[in-house]
Amino acid sequence: MTDRLRSIETIIESRRGEHGSLLSILEDVQRSSDHNYLKAEELACVARLLQVPLAQVYSVATFYAFFNLTPQGEHVITVCRGTACHTRGSKPLLDRVLSLLGIKFDRDGSATTEDYAFTVATVACFGQCALAPVIAIDGFIHSKVSEDQLTELVRSLQQGGEA
Repeated sequence: MTDRLRSIETIIESRRGEHGSLLSILEDVQRSSDHNYLKAEELACVARLLQVPLAQVYSVATFYAFFNLTPQGEHVITVCRGTACHTRGSKPLLDRVLSLLGIKFDRDGSATTEDYAFTVATVACFGQCALAPVIAIDGFIHSKVSEDQLTELVRSLQQGGEA
């Protein structure tokens, strides 16, 4: 038995019997993984240990936007693509950050640098329309962001600073 399997078993045992435990279990498994994502074999392990259909586990993991099925970077930059943000310049922000990091979106609508330092993703709306354009860096909201500000934030992170 691998250490990772033991870790997943421990997570499941700590949540067993809780109402809606599958959601909490998947959150804990993702949080405890390298690169903050759920591997296919981990989802299969959860299904087997909970004795639920794998399709049920996948349906939860794919329904909620905060679950990741691909490896994430150390820093996650999320660009709002809602109407207010779009009309106030979020597309140029998205293009700028992808260019700065030298990456392109993959099939799932995100992009991660080869060294797993950064992931760039989009969201339909942060609900911060009056502050558009809005981005989040590692969960912290930045409002009324310009391309120059975004460049400074990314450069700071690349140099080991904070955003």
